[in-house]
Amino acid sequence: MNNLLIAQSGGPTAVINASLAGAVQEASTSGLIDTVYGAKNGIEGVLKAEFIEFETIITNVNDYELLSHTPSSALGSCRYVLDNWIEKEDEYLQFIRIMRENQIAYFIYIGGNDSMDTVNKLSNYCKKKKIFDIKIIGVPKTIDNDLKQTDHCPGFGSAAKYIATTVAELERDVSVYDAPSITIIEIMGRNTGWLTAASALSRINGADGPKLIYLCEKPFDFAQFILDVKETMNENVPFLIAVSEGLKDKNGHYISEKEQEHKTDAFGHKYIAGTGKVLADLIRDKIGCKVRTIELNLMQRCAGHIVSTTDLNESKMLGMKAVQCAIEGKSGEMVSLKRLTSNPYTIELLSIPVNQVANYERQVPPSFIHPNGHDVTADMMQYLFPLIQGEEKIIYENGIPKHMIV
Repeated sequence: MNNLLIAQSGGPTAVINASLAGAVQEASTSGLIDTVYGAKNGIEGVLKAEFIEFETIITNVNDYELLSHTPSSALGSCRYVLDNWIEKEDEYLQFIRIMRENQIAYFIYIGGNDSMDTVNKLSNYCKKKKIFDIKIIGVPKTIDNDLKQTDHCPGFGSAAKYIATTVAELERDVSVYDAPSITIIEIMGRNTGWLTAASALSRINGADGPKLIYLCEKPFDFAQFILDVKETMNENVPFLIAVSEGLKDKNGHYISEKEQEHKTDAFGHKYIAGTGKVLADLIRDKIGCKVRTIELNLMQRCAGHIVSTTDLNESKMLGMKAVQCAIEGKSGEMVSLKRLTSNPYTIELLSIPVNQVANYERQVPPSFIHPNGHDVTADMMQYLFPLIQGEEKIIYENGIPKHMIV
């Protein structure tokens, strides 16, 4: 029993496949693993034993590079939650049976909070049932940057780079007109404002960036918002406003709820798109000026043409670290990043118990949010800046980036 299985889950990122490539490369060169399998569509594919062998896909060094620069989850993803083993043990027994039938000793799951919950549940089950021949390791990824016990999450830096670039370009667009107008940019972030904060990076080359930035960590006040907009209109026209899609009022209700009624996703999370539209309608009603909304949506997480080299390299290293941890006999852990210094930027790779990560959420700390409630602080800028550094040489074919199709 000396094979490795890798799967991906949750929302994709621009560099999630760099973690996959790093894990496959480390396993293939270790001399300690016989076959590297990939499961299609996350834990669902694992439970169906829908596997591919990577030796049929990656045949040379260039293939590793192509995979690393391919955005989204090459193996596919899923939105599947394992029940507690006491309530539904058959899935856990099926997992163990499939691992053993395929001589798989190591399982690496690349994903966000719900994926780390899966790692936690499976590893706890193995521990409780004294199953020691299967090691389970988690690799973090999420553009939301909301996992605890890691300085930042792979995928976030590239999403932040995309947001900063796009906002800077949008500012150039709206600034050509000498007339009152407002553009609201709605940025992903259900309960955390990390991505919205990244819009401030559009200022680092001297531009104004968004004049107002609202993160979902602070209760949103409609009346104060209108005052902020009116005050800003007296100083600058036209201008940008960046908002988290997950803005909530003082009662904890998403301000976009009336747009989405009470629709929920597979995890029971409320759909929250529409925040920008709610605020645009409010401005039209209370102020009456020209206002438009832009929802960045999926582009934030699939923009492989503008990845951060820092982000890509760290993602790859964490994939490699996960294989090393598994071979060393560790299980029920997630590999993570510890920042040592910001200038110069240095990090250390660690592994920590996944039960310290699963089902927790890391929000933007108060020290990163400006006291005025509609901007970020210098500490936030210092935190963000190293994560967007470096430009990759993108592989083009027929005029557009080339991707690996698994």
